[in-house]
Amino acid sequence: MLVLAHISDLHLDGTARARERAERVRDRLWALPGSVDALLVTGDIADHGAEAEYEEAARILGLGEADTPFPVLTCPGNHDSRAPYRKALLGQPAADGPVNSAHVFDEGAVLMCDSSIPGRDEGALCEETYDWIEATLDELDGSLPALLAFHHPPVALHHPLPDSYQLGDPGRLAALLERRPEIAGLITGHAHTPAASVFAGRPLMVGPGVTWTLRLPWEGEQIADRDAPVGLAFHVLDDDGRLTTHFRVVM
Repeated sequence: MLVLAHISDLHLDGTARARERAERVRDRLWALPGSVDALLVTGDIADHGAEAEYEEAARILGLGEADTPFPVLTCPGNHDSRAPYRKALLGQPAADGPVNSAHVFDEGAVLMCDSSIPGRDEGALCEETYDWIEATLDELDGSLPALLAFHHPPVALHHPLPDSYQLGDPGRLAALLERRPEIAGLITGHAHTPAASVFAGRPLMVGPGVTWTLRLPWEGEQIADRDAPVGLAFHVLDDDGRLTTHFRVVM
């Protein structure tokens, strides 16, 4: 089986508070007595898209370091900026195209997809990204179950804030899933709340936010619970292609 840790929405902004919360969840993951196969970080890594924020993220997440206990896989969110993201976080030449990456394990594949629209809060998978997903799945030839990870959920989560900035054109994504039975599930962030739903017949798992937790309408008028503990998720893709998720908090 494939075991994936998952965090989202670090919103690193140069403050001690944001850094401490990111380091707290990092320390929990790095100290696990049993290793996971990878850590997924689904966007809004930086708060302002500044190069210094990505340099801090790279230090915290051990990107480029040989002693990191497992691969760290990332994708951008609406607060991220592609050129400094590539340069400071990934060590790649600065460029403004979508940041997509495929990662193949013995038990499955993870496609980290860019759903950001530069300068906008809502999301979309662009033509280039859809073409890349199709080509990547063609190369795998249905030999492995695959997970798609990106920032913006394609469904309503029943809070006006995240529901105002969903993934656009969900019908196109649904059509992709219909054509591609090897896609076992979707993993997203953005909403700052741990959530589980279904989209086009596939499980949709939304990771909790590291920086703060969304209060739902029936939990109070204040939107952001900044005192809530840091959250993370563990996704398990088993040998039958079934996705199971466990949510945890880090005090």
